[in-house]
Amino acid sequence: MIPRSYLEILTSDLASSHKIIVVYGARQVGKTTLVRELLKAQAGKVLEINADERPYWEVLSSRDWTKLRALVEGYDILFIDEAQRIPDIGINLKILHDKLPALRIIVTGSSSLDLANRIQEPLTGRAWTYVLYPISVDEWRRYTGANAFETQLALESFLRFGMYPEIFTLSTPAQKQRYLQEITNSYLYKDILVLANIKFPEKLQQLLKLLAYQIGSEVSIQELSKSLQIHREAVVNYLDLLEKAFVVFRLGGFSRNLQKEITKMDKIYFMDIGIRNALVGNFNELSERNDVGQLWENFLLAERIKYNAYRQRFANYYFWRTYYSSELDLVEEAEGRLMGYEFKWGKRRNAPPSAWVEAYPHAGYECYNLDNFMEFLGERQ
Repeated sequence: MIPRSYLEILTSDLASSHKIIVVYGARQVGKTTLVRELLKAQAGKVLEINADERPYWEVLSSRDWTKLRALVEGYDILFIDEAQRIPDIGINLKILHDKLPALRIIVTGSSSLDLANRIQEPLTGRAWTYVLYPISVDEWRRYTGANAFETQLALESFLRFGMYPEIFTLSTPAQKQRYLQEITNSYLYKDILVLANIKFPEKLQQLLKLLAYQIGSEVSIQELSKSLQIHREAVVNYLDLLEKAFVVFRLGGFSRNLQKEITKMDKIYFMDIGIRNALVGNFNELSERNDVGQLWENFLLAERIKYNAYRQRFANYYFWRTYYSSELDLVEEAEGRLMGYEFKWGKRRNAPPSAWVEAYPHAGYECYNLDNFMEFLGERQ
């Protein structure tokens, strides 16, 4: 098992804080495994509940203190897996938290889509929340002890099959491809379809395929609406649901009110590049592909989000482009500093666009390629 970066943080939170720990994340990213590993080192008796099992629903949605107390009596830690399935879970967790301050509570959910709505208001000020992503390059390197050269060699697999934990347990490309196709067909939309009452589920998959072909490009909601033959509002709603289910993430255009900067459309990327490749049905070797630049850009963006999240470093992310074709793949605003980044597949490094330097003279700039990309993912931070 590849140790997860959050393990140390969650261990500290569980020991030093009375707050409920909430771990979000897409299905199959390892939330249950992470929490079970955390609980191995804990003293006390643990009650683990899988919210997919209906017998617990009545009690955990009852708002009845007598029933709730009877359920957890004699336990020191309560762990609820897939908590988004339980109606009124937030109110009931609030009751347990307030009535039993010694009880430590951990919940996971495979989508913020519904769990957040059910717990956010009741648990205001009572919870620490985290998002668990697929394995990061940093986690993989610490586990394998790989050096920079070995990490470069592994990029072929990373960019073809992504970073889901189970990918690293499979030995052949065929097994990895089958696993990703199974996730895409069976798990990817499960929470969205069940919890959001989607009327036309086939449109959701069609939308994802369209997005998969457009990574790195600005996305027109109007064009998507026309291609899918659904209302614009439906497209916006589907995109919001996919983002809340941690399937995609979006970058808006960065601007400080300069008229020449483009901000009307977003760029949309996939949280895992293996899922993207499954959607377009292309797992070919990199030497046989014409989308390596797009894969590289998506990969580095997702890895940067993981890197910052796992170090509790809060950042805002944008892309930057002007009407005169000056552009940056990423603008990151963090810790009071503005940084612009370009990503180049290969060895070439660019100087900063003159328009960026002129508009933001106090901002930084870096161009990352195959030689130095690990600096961007934490090696020299």
